[in-house]
Amino acid sequence: MTKITTPDPRDPEIFTDAAAAVARLEELYNESTAFLCDSFAEAMESGTPKVRYRAYYPEIRIRTASYAHVDSRLSFGHVSEPGVHATTVTRPDLFRSYLTQQIALLIKNHNQPVTIGPSTTPMPVHFAVAGNPDLVVPHQGAAGFTLRDVFDVPDLTTTNDDIVNGVHEPQDGVGPLALFTAQRIDYSLARLAHYTATDPDHFQNHVLFTNYQFYVSEFENYARAQLVDPDSGYTSFVSTGNVEITDPDAPLEQPLKLPQMPTYHLKRADGSGITLVNIGVGPSNAKTATDHIAVLRPHAWLMVGHCAGLRNTQALGDFVLAHAYLREDKVLDDDLPVWVPIPPLAEVQVALERAVAEVTELEGYELKRIMRTGTVASVDNRNWELRDQSGPVQRLSQSRAIALDMESATIAANGYRFRVPYGTLLCVSDKPLHGELKLPGMASEFYTTQVSRHLAIGIRAMEHLRGMPLERLHSRKLRSFDETAFL
Repeated sequence: MTKITTPDPRDPEIFTDAAAAVARLEELYNESTAFLCDSFAEAMESGTPKVRYRAYYPEIRIRTASYAHVDSRLSFGHVSEPGVHATTVTRPDLFRSYLTQQIALLIKNHNQPVTIGPSTTPMPVHFAVAGNPDLVVPHQGAAGFTLRDVFDVPDLTTTNDDIVNGVHEPQDGVGPLALFTAQRIDYSLARLAHYTATDPDHFQNHVLFTNYQFYVSEFENYARAQLVDPDSGYTSFVSTGNVEITDPDAPLEQPLKLPQMPTYHLKRADGSGITLVNIGVGPSNAKTATDHIAVLRPHAWLMVGHCAGLRNTQALGDFVLAHAYLREDKVLDDDLPVWVPIPPLAEVQVALERAVAEVTELEGYELKRIMRTGTVASVDNRNWELRDQSGPVQRLSQSRAIALDMESATIAANGYRFRVPYGTLLCVSDKPLHGELKLPGMASEFYTTQVSRHLAIGIRAMEHLRGMPLERLHSRKLRSFDETAFL
C-alpha cells in the first residue's frame, strides 16, 4: 500500500465569532494549498515520488438541537431543521465577506457556535496550484510519473449540482450548509478564468449579460466617466485580460484574440460594482456563463440584450420587460423541468421599470408607448423564422409572447435554479413576422441610437438594487422546502 503523506493534523475548533472562524478557514486552506504546491514542485523535480500526497479542504459545521424560531421574512441565514449541517470551503480569501456574513447569521439565529476544521474531501492538485503562477500541472503523460497515483485530481463524480437541483442525499446524516461544495466552486472558478479571460477576483455583485459586443464600448465609456468623478464610488475598470485602470484616460490594450465571453468589471471597493458579460448568441453560452458565475453568489443578474418584437404595435427600439418566459431553449431541461414556473421578482421588476422611467423621462401611462411587459420566448434556433410559420407562430400567439430571443429564459431559469435574483429588459431590434429584418443599414442606425440608452437603463436598475438590503432582494420565492442556510 502506498504511503499517504498529509499536512500535520489539525483538530476542529469551535467559534462564536464569525471573523475569527473565517480567519481559521483561511489558515487551514493556506496550509493545504502550500503543502500541495511544495509537494508538487518537489515531485516534478525528482520525477519519482515514493509517496502519495493529500491535503483536505477546510469545513464549516454546525449542530442544532431544536427548531429555532427565526424571522419568517428571512430567506437565508438559518437551517430548516435540527441536526448537523456542513459545507467544504475553498478560496476563503475571495469569499471572506460572504463567509463572514453567512456564518454570523448562523451563530445569531441559532445561538450556536460553528466548528471549523479539516474536512474529509481531498483537494485536487490542479486547484491547489491554480493561484501559483510558477506551477502548471502538465497534461497526462507529460510528467515523469502518473499524476493520479501521487495526487488527487478533480473528481467529476462528486462535482455536481445535486444540492441546487434538489436531489442531494445527505451522507451520514449531515445536511448541506451551502449550495455549492468546494470542489464545485473551484471547478467554476477555473472555467470563469478560461471563458472570460478575467480572474474571478474581479467579478462584482451585480452582473449584466448582453448578447452584442456593441454594449462593451458603451460600458467602457460609462466606466471612464465614473472614474473621473471621485464621488462615484467606483475605483477601477478591468478589461479582458485582467487589464485594470484607475486613470480614466489610461489606454486599454485588447488581446489579439478575444475569449468566448469577453467580460468587463467596473469595480467598487466592497465588490458592489457592475460586471458586464458579453455571452454572445445562444442558450448554451448563457447557461455556461451563469453556471459558473453563480458560485460567486452575486446579488443580482440582468439580461439586457436584443430581441425580435412579435407584435405589430411594437417599434424598433421599444423595450420589453419580461414577466414570464416561454422556455424552448432546451439546455436546462435536465436540471429544471419546463413545467417549473419562473416567477417575476417584484423587487427586480420595480427597479427595471423605475430605471426605464428615469432614463427615458416617461412615466405612468406614457411609459407604455415605448415599453411592454409580457412573456419572452427563448429558442435554440437562431433562424427560427425560416421554418414553417404555422406551428411556431401559433405557439407564440397562444403563449401571449411579445418578444423572442435565445438567452433570456436560460438566464432567468438559471437564476431561479441557483437562487440568484434575475430580470430581463430587452430592446426590439427587428420584427421578422412583420417584414422588418435586421439588415446592415437598419442595424447600424439602430445600434447608434439605442445601445447607449439601453445600457444606461440596465446600470441604473443595478444601482437601485444595490441600495436594497439583501434580505429584501433575495426573495423567498427562490427558496425550496428544505433550503441551505447559506445564501
